Amino acid sequence: MDVLEAIFTRRSIRKFTPEAVSEADVATLLKAAMCAPSSHNSRSWHFVVVRDQAQRQGIAQRHPYAKMAAEAPVVIIVCANPAEAKEAGFWQQDCAAALENILLAARGLNLGTVWCGMYPFEDRVRPIRELLQVPEAVNILGLVVVGHPAQPFKEADRFDPAKVHHDRW
Repeated sequence: MDVLEAIFTRRSIRKFTPEAVSEADVATLLKAAMCAPSSHNSRSWHFVVVRDQAQRQGIAQRHPYAKMAAEAPVVIIVCANPAEAKEAGFWQQDCAAALENILLAARGLNLGTVWCGMYPFEDRVRPIRELLQVPEAVNILGLVVVGHPAQPFKEADRFDPAKVHHDRW
């Protein structure tokens, strides 16, 4: 799929078929994530791939906007270890770039995704941290629910020229 087609047709998918996502496809998503830019190329990100049904059900019960995690075959938690960063304060940007690469790579593979934010809301981070035993020293940005879509992709024109400023505000 052309990269612009992937960008223009990507959307949040919240309904999935029961079909499994292959190990090869998950590996491709993670490889795409790790191709994202990061501050000083520190690549302090980490990913927790959750396939276990009980764990996905636990995520769905603990995150107020991730109910679909119980039905999707894969959830990827996007984290960062600040101790691995070469400069403090950029982990959110690094993880967001990696997460967006997951979304676009998934679209290119005809997989559906939805990004469920967690950081900076401790009431969303803490329950997932405890469930998945993510160390306290590791920050969690968000999660991506992944599966074969049970709803269509379609292009949406979201371009708004009123949001573009040239040379000054």
